[in-house]
Amino acid sequence: HSFPTRRSSDLNVFIKTTSAKRTEVIETAKELVTASLNDKGNIAYDIFESDTRNDVLMICETWEDAESLLAHEQSSHFTTLVSKIKEMGKMKIEKFNF
Repeated sequence: HSFPTRRSSDLNVFIKTTSAKRTEVIETAKELVTASLNDKGNIAYDIFESDTRNDVLMICETWEDAESLLAHEQSSHFTTLVSKIKEMGKMKIEKFNF
């Protein structure tokens, strides 16, 4: 796997939810993943489920540059779907720049 030669932005987004909301959070997050994979500058975008914690999910994203990430964060699918996810759980973001 080759990595971009210019500076990229990687994010790990942790989502903590309840058993009752878990399925809906996963469905909404998958919708976000599908839409975000088409955003300009996206290198990778996926959702992962924890094997040890039923209440925790993680979205991993990689962007070509900060400008691409900013455009993604301002897109209608991002603002709409992230708002829905926040209504169903808590989000914590870890950002890395390479």
